[in-house]
Amino acid sequence: MPLSNPIFPLIAQAARASKQRAFVIGGYVRDYFLERPCKDIDIVVEGSGIVLAEELGKQLHTPVHVYKQFGTAMLRYHDIEIEFVGARKESYRTNSRKPMVEDGTLEDDQQRRDFTINALAFSLQEHDYGCLIDPFGGVKDMQNGLLRTPLDPDTTYSDDPLRMVRAVRFAAQLGFTIVPESFTSIQRNARRLEIVSMERITDELHKILMSARAPLGFRLLDQTGLLPLILPQLAALKGVETMEGRGHKENFSHTLEVVHNISKTSDDLWLHWAALLHDIAKPATKQYDSQTGWSFHGHDFVGSKMIPGIFKQLKLPLNEKMKYVQKMVLLHLRPIALVQEEVTDSAVRRLLFDAGDDIESLMLLCEADITSKNEQTAKRHLANFAKVRQKIIEVEEKDAIRNFQPPISGDLIMQRYGLSPCQEVGVIKERIKNAILDGHIHNDYDEAYALMEQIAKEMRIEEKECL
Repeated sequence: MPLSNPIFPLIAQAARASKQRAFVIGGYVRDYFLERPCKDIDIVVEGSGIVLAEELGKQLHTPVHVYKQFGTAMLRYHDIEIEFVGARKESYRTNSRKPMVEDGTLEDDQQRRDFTINALAFSLQEHDYGCLIDPFGGVKDMQNGLLRTPLDPDTTYSDDPLRMVRAVRFAAQLGFTIVPESFTSIQRNARRLEIVSMERITDELHKILMSARAPLGFRLLDQTGLLPLILPQLAALKGVETMEGRGHKENFSHTLEVVHNISKTSDDLWLHWAALLHDIAKPATKQYDSQTGWSFHGHDFVGSKMIPGIFKQLKLPLNEKMKYVQKMVLLHLRPIALVQEEVTDSAVRRLLFDAGDDIESLMLLCEADITSKNEQTAKRHLANFAKVRQKIIEVEEKDAIRNFQPPISGDLIMQRYGLSPCQEVGVIKERIKNAILDGHIHNDYDEAYALMEQIAKEMRIEEKECL
């Protein structure tokens, strides 16, 4: 029964009390047919959604959040969020995605929806309670796995260009196919995306990146011409350049494989972003040498420097999340470099010191970065990473290096030798840190203090001010 939740009879009762017609519409109806859980319910009202919400709020003795500017209201019922809006019809100007709105009917409201699968409605009227209203064949499109617009796609996408990115997002989430006339319409209207706020676009990018078919989503963004408008740095990874008959790896496909691999081991959004951006500097660092072939030296370092600009461009948070992604991009080659030679305690200490509590995320990213089609090569790399993981455990047990702070502080050095802040203080601190990481002394105050005295003697630092 589609309306088995006890909230629906209460909404129907409130609609009768306020002398309005109300319908369940959109995602809840779609997810009912797809047999997916849904905690958000949208109610469209032929009249005032705010009036209906306030009437229901009285019955439930629950607060109602009213957004008069948008003509909407919202309340919570147990763990369900219910939003109420008046049915409306919209018209658009070419230079804005903000519509001119006027009151409308259910039919008007269904026509302005993005896709037929989101234009489905259940009636809450007494005479046809629970009946499906499907004027555009949304159920049939769901059965066939198709994404189609209710109206001419040029109208739908030009009116609200964000719907083009939403089409890609639903394709990635549901595994549906964008019908050909809709696909070509997105290609024609791609530049309309420029009038949409980046925050709205990025919200859809998050959903694509975390979907079950994220690589499909980014390929569709590329094929429709949307990707160069949103994230040109990622689009620049496409293609293979050939010199003297030698080509490099196709980095766009490789990146999407890494994103797919990381989804198997982590649901951390920001680690998924790190996977998407880990090779972002390869176009900028690409070089060819007739002896050694293609190289991308320094793409880890250059890539980490690109992250703040990309985050600013996409209106992503310029905070610890950004720094985390920067760190993952900067360090993603370090464990690989470790396994090319003997995995020494010193190298592992330095990796632990630099990665800190993000060491597990880094190892997951490195393992996801193995995309070789040669099964033996892939197995060898994974076996090497297993050795690194074991070495990390051993070094951690012995040395407690992760996130360690050198036992000798700059303040102690200045106090001991009567120094002001100066280069010599930094030199002493750095040499003590390196001695610990290289295993020459333990992470121990007494050993570090003794080394400080030795270094100060070598540097002929006596109790005097640095100049």
